Amino acid sequence: MVGVHNIGMAKKTRNRLDFNQIARRIVDQATSEPEPAKPEKKKDPVAVARGRKGGMKGGKARAAKLTKAERSASAKKAAAKRWGKA
Repeated sequence: MVGVHNIGMAKKTRNRLDFNQIARRIVDQATSEPEPAKPEKKKDPVAVARGRKGGMKGGKARAAKLTKAERSASAKKAAAKRWGKA
């Protein structure tokens, strides 16, 4: 089909650099100082312990409240999502 355009998809455009822009980037990268590594953010150990404590018992508590049929339905739904058959 000649002349038919897909209206639903936007056309991707590339911002192409010309030769001088590419050369400038190469020179800038070669002559610049390396950026210092960002310091790692420290987590509050008390908050981590609190979150872990809740996470350790959350799934078991939820499973205890559900009926066998509800657990089965939930597991089937999770498996379908996991394998892309939703």
